[in-house]
Amino acid sequence: MCLAVPGKLEKILSADEAIADLGGIQKNINISLIEDPQPGDWVVIHVGFALQKIDEAQAEATLKVLAEVAQSGARAAAAAGAAA
Repeated sequence: MCLAVPGKLEKILSADEAIADLGGIQKNINISLIEDPQPGDWVVIHVGFALQKIDEAQAEATLKVLAEVAQSGARAAAAAGAAA
């Protein structure tokens, strides 16, 4: 399964590289595929590449869904462990 996640550009390092915040984790990412990247921009990141810009509301909605999926998975794992 492939997953792209939202991240916020924190610092532009070069024409091709930036530091993005992914839920409190700072990662160097490639920004060569997006036009005019700026600090503060929200982007969709897949395998270390920013694929497109998104607005903050879209980023927050996606992060909320991902958190809900993670919680659901944790509950299912706990229930499976309790049943064993």
